[in-house]
Amino acid sequence: MHRFGVTRILAATVAAILIAPSLGTARDRDLERTQSNVPNPVVTGPIRENAPPGDPSRDYIFFSREGIERFGYIEQEFFFEGSANVYDIQPLVDGVVESSDHSYKTRMVVRRPRRSRDFNGTVIVEWQNVSAGFDIDASWAGGQGEFFIREGYAWVGVSAQRVGVQQPETGLRDFSPVRYGTLDVTDGGTILDDSLSFDIFSQAGQAIMNPKKVRPLGNLRPRRIIASGASQSAGRLTTYYNAIQPLANLYDGFILLVSPGTTRTDLDVPLFRLLSETEISLVARVGLAIQPDSDVLRTWQTAGAAHADRTFLDAVELNAMRDGVPTTDPATCTLPAGSEVRFAHVVNQAHDLTVRWIVFGSPPPSSPSIELEGDMPPFEIARDELGLARGGIRIADLAVPLGLNTGVNSGPAFCVLFGTHIDFDAETLRALYPTRRSYVRQVRRTAIRNVLDGFIGIDDARTTIRDALREDLGR
Repeated sequence: MHRFGVTRILAATVAAILIAPSLGTARDRDLERTQSNVPNPVVTGPIRENAPPGDPSRDYIFFSREGIERFGYIEQEFFFEGSANVYDIQPLVDGVVESSDHSYKTRMVVRRPRRSRDFNGTVIVEWQNVSAGFDIDASWAGGQGEFFIREGYAWVGVSAQRVGVQQPETGLRDFSPVRYGTLDVTDGGTILDDSLSFDIFSQAGQAIMNPKKVRPLGNLRPRRIIASGASQSAGRLTTYYNAIQPLANLYDGFILLVSPGTTRTDLDVPLFRLLSETEISLVARVGLAIQPDSDVLRTWQTAGAAHADRTFLDAVELNAMRDGVPTTDPATCTLPAGSEVRFAHVVNQAHDLTVRWIVFGSPPPSSPSIELEGDMPPFEIARDELGLARGGIRIADLAVPLGLNTGVNSGPAFCVLFGTHIDFDAETLRALYPTRRSYVRQVRRTAIRNVLDGFIGIDDARTTIRDALREDLGR
């Protein structure tokens, strides 16, 4: 099919999806805003960069994303400081203030449209991930950066934890004492367990939505704010949702990536949890169940996707090499590392659906579960004759495969999270796709079905089909 035929089919598909549902009454943040009692921190900036990324002086934004200005975006860094609480936190109930007046100073990184007309009104506030010993903008690295720019989101990364700020050698303060030497999220070394991180994250959101003297978003006027985090950060945000959100009443929605967990269902705040095959495999082995969907919870499971896939690994390695911080070498893993199932396509769609959920009260579709086998733990993921997981969301990268993609691996350090990719040999490809046309036809059919089911968006479906048209299948 010619390019124009692909475009017409996808356009008609999306039109049907958008017109068919009854969306009810909009309940946008501008129409229904509840005041939050979160203190507003003192914000300083934007902090000037006195050297380009990679310069030996390191007087630049750590893990800066170069080149976004070409797309009408700007990247700036702000410091913010104030006093934070320590909370007594118990499972699935509101937190209780245990102590107050703990001082902190940290940073936020802002990536946003330069022009207000390019802004879609939504701010994604990401809890920076520190599992590797330094701040990682996990969603941006995982492939959402291109999507945020394409769709006009503003993104803010918050350094809320001690490891990201004060870890010896890799934390911000040691990375660049001249730039970050005044940052401290421990109240002078008296609070070392990240207890202050919850209030720090709340106050970052307050500074964005209700700025005082300094406006981190410049001339942009946000209409809604969504908390986001991946892996360990998503675990922290699970606690935040259960214990702090009812007190702060600040965030309009939550998007939690690659981290299972249990959240309360009595809050009127949507929470979208996205799991790769990796998490399903790990929890299945110990017999844990995934929390069922509710009016305020959706959990999607994507077959073949990995906790840290090829897109993520490549992006982190590029910046880590430039900024001189250590990462796990995928070559040391037991199997060829880095699933090539584009989990980002599913996560992109979840962002747009979360906005729709917030604005119209229209929940996303539920996801099929990845299938398991076994009568008692440890359960294993059920697989077909090619070794691919059964069930779950099945985008074309898995459903019309050119290789084995799984969320499973092993080896040193973080290898267990990287998943696997192994190209099929020519004989297998010939058996699956007698002609190149048969392969493209299957990809097109799958991509359109994914759009109809609501699991990917039209732009990512178009990308999938165009990539298939360029594929020569090794012939």
